[in-house]
Amino acid sequence: MASHEPAHTAADEPAPADARAGTPAGERPRLRPRLRLRPRLVSAPTPYLRLLTATQFAFNIGFYAVLPYLATHLGGGLGMAGWLVGLVLGLRTFSQQGLFVVGGALTDRYGPRPVVLAGCTLRIAGFGWLAFAGSTATVIAAVLLIGFAAALFSPAVESEAAREAVRHERDTGAPRAHVLALFSAAGQAGAFIGPLLGSLLLLLGGGFRAACLAGAAVFVGVLAGHARLMPRAAPVSEPADARAPDAVTRTAPRARSPWRAVFTNRAFLLLCLAYSSYLVAYNQLYLSLPVEVERATGSGAALGWLFALSSLLVVVAQVPLTRLSARRIAPRTALATGLGTVAAGFAAVPLAPAGPGGLLPGAALVVLLTLGQMLLVPAARGLVPDLVEDRQLGLATGALSSVSGIAVLAGSAATGALLDAPAPVRWAALAAVPLAGAALAFTLPAGRGGKDRGTRAVAG
Repeated sequence: MASHEPAHTAADEPAPADARAGTPAGERPRLRPRLRLRPRLVSAPTPYLRLLTATQFAFNIGFYAVLPYLATHLGGGLGMAGWLVGLVLGLRTFSQQGLFVVGGALTDRYGPRPVVLAGCTLRIAGFGWLAFAGSTATVIAAVLLIGFAAALFSPAVESEAAREAVRHERDTGAPRAHVLALFSAAGQAGAFIGPLLGSLLLLLGGGFRAACLAGAAVFVGVLAGHARLMPRAAPVSEPADARAPDAVTRTAPRARSPWRAVFTNRAFLLLCLAYSSYLVAYNQLYLSLPVEVERATGSGAALGWLFALSSLLVVVAQVPLTRLSARRIAPRTALATGLGTVAAGFAAVPLAPAGPGGLLPGAALVVLLTLGQMLLVPAARGLVPDLVEDRQLGLATGALSSVSGIAVLAGSAATGALLDAPAPVRWAALAAVPLAGAALAFTLPAGRGGKDRGTRAVAG
């Protein structure tokens, strides 16, 4: 793993002139550190952080080159009934999101490298299988393999990004949210480019098979890069002198039962619930937004433009927005503010005028929901290392996604039932979900960052 330069501290400041003039015998004079001559390099991401960020970018290119066209291929290309298409898509989501906790636990047990390499290998096999699958059974098997592959490598990469962000913050003083914001922006850039790659292949006549093989080729490149560049050793635990004293004494008993330690951690479970409210709200981009666009314009043709708007906002604004918020507010406040912004997006739909083409309400929802996402996602991921022990970070990262995935599964039926309700009732009820999450967020430890960077929140 790449080495880090030592962080600049007050002790590194040059001594006053009178002290330098007569240094007592036996004492070493204080020297001006070279760090002060190169301030821009202090907070530069390490090569390993750059690898993890590029990984997230490539993952999403390969994934989204295929996923947007899967339902059309199943229904039109293979002639599956609508309910069967929905079942296949649901199985893919469950095998991925629901099993994140498994990938996280394996990362803690074996280290990130073997888990990431195994996930890439399974994803290559899954895309290759899906490209030639012609029966319901083979399609389901390929889709399950693709989903489980993501359940392996995503928690491994995300937990490593969080761990490295904390280490980078400790070594350089740069808020961890900066690194996690860049990580999120890279993922959104991949999510934007991936469908364009898939569309290009379809327009060139390659069809769905070509899109699958292109996605597999992307993961071949990711596999080769990680086999060469990813450290072979398991992640190094946080040194004891960087922990609070009481955290040291609790490390040993917690290590014997990591699952119990994570799932009985009240603060972490509250974070899961708050984050779940965001994902339930975000899922409305696929449930309530299409209905709103269809109602306003008579077709769903403009939906793609709204999704592109969301991705571009993240790519352009994620890093500067997080840089601003990380310096000014604590992670807990950023999480609550982001959830409040998401709630404002739902409240704006019945209040916004129809505008050109009737898209203004939908655009207001997309913009505010995306702004809220940019505030809260890096903050939530940055809080996880403060709430759990370092050796449980993979399990906790996976659990955050799995608990949220279960909440989305349960919430989809309830929010789907609101589609027939009057618009003010529907959008008010949807706004109440992230508002409840914001209230939960304020019960969490403040976390490190912003005005609270000098303290560490330890969960009970």
